[in-house]
Amino acid sequence: MGEGLFQPTHLLLILIVAMLLFGPKKLPELGKALGESIRGFKEAINSSGEDKKESNDSEKSQNRN
Repeated sequence: MGEGLFQPTHLLLILIVAMLLFGPKKLPELGKALGESIRGFKEAINSSGEDKKESNDSEKSQNRN
C-alpha cells in the first residue's frame, strides 16, 4: 500500500467529515477565511524578512563611516 499521509482516500474521508460537521454552505466561507489567513501570514513573513534586510544594510553603511 502507498505510504504517505495525504492519499486520495484520506482526502476524500476528510472532505466527507468536513461536510458533515460544517455543512455545504459553510465550507466556502471557511476556505476563504483560511486562504486569507495564510496570505496574511506569508505577507508578514516577507515583510519581516525585508525589514531585517534593510536593518542589516543600514548597519553595514553605519559601520563603514
